[in-house]
Amino acid sequence: MDLDAVADELYALRPEEFTSARASAVAAARTAGDRELASRIGALRKPSLAAWVSNLLVRSRPGEVEPLLRLGEGLRRAHQDLDGTQLRELSRRQHALIRALSLQARQLAAQAGHPISESVQREVENTLHAVLADPEAAEAWATGRLAKPLSAAVGFPAVTGGGRPRAGREAAEPGGTGRSAPARGRPAKGGPPGDGKAGDRKAEAREAEARKAEERYRRRLAEARQDAEAAERELRALRDGAADAGRAAEEAEQQAERLQRRVADLAEELERTKGEHQQARFAERAAREQARAAERRVREAGRRASAAAARLERLTSSKP
Repeated sequence: MDLDAVADELYALRPEEFTSARASAVAAARTAGDRELASRIGALRKPSLAAWVSNLLVRSRPGEVEPLLRLGEGLRRAHQDLDGTQLRELSRRQHALIRALSLQARQLAAQAGHPISESVQREVENTLHAVLADPEAAEAWATGRLAKPLSAAVGFPAVTGGGRPRAGREAAEPGGTGRSAPARGRPAKGGPPGDGKAGDRKAEAREAEARKAEERYRRRLAEARQDAEAAERELRALRDGAADAGRAAEEAEQQAERLQRRVADLAEELERTKGEHQQARFAERAAREQARAAERRVREAGRRASAAAARLERLTSSKP
């Protein structure tokens, strides 16, 4: 018995089957003498409904896993590079893919007998956003063993360390060279006589290049911010649309529940009517038996009456 194999089996089950199956696996591990494995299996948490739906999506649509993971890598790289064109294209793909996957997840859950509410669908969508923003979340999601939904802050975090510097600051001086430009109006220290003007021109050229680089960076940063704001607006609009669709789904679900209750009432009434019908059939058969018995008694009485009349007639005719 292996923990990974047991976990795969448990998290593939329906939520209502998880606890009893986990208890059986714990008992089997203890019977096999592996108390450590039994303890680790017992520590596996039952998935929430949103986590179960996310796992169901991964397991039922394995072909959708890799495209989402690749999209997340592309989005994180585009945010690091502040590539506005790439961000716009990937953001459109992000919203379309997450919307399509969340709808697939909702359909799969309904087909499995667990229709989900609007709030649960939002948790599934938040999990997909987290998969795009966080490689660790992506790895956890791809296992199909989530116990609770994932969450991530809106947008992508600023990159520090080996990536691009935070917005509004350069890693060193403007231009990203890591060196301070020479002082304007004088040559570099130790230069030969007569090189002052040439040094000034070089310093001015470096400063001009640094200003251009800084301006390019600011433009790219502004484009990235505009793209992020546009993506947020689109996300809000999609969430509003999803909320409307969710409300409609909840109303349909309530109507289905009302009809289900009506069906249950009618089924109960049908069973009651069947019982009454069966009792009536029993009463009918009993009445028929009684009628047949009465007819037999009438016939017997008739025969006795005929016999008595015949005897009376014989006695009368033989009177001296």
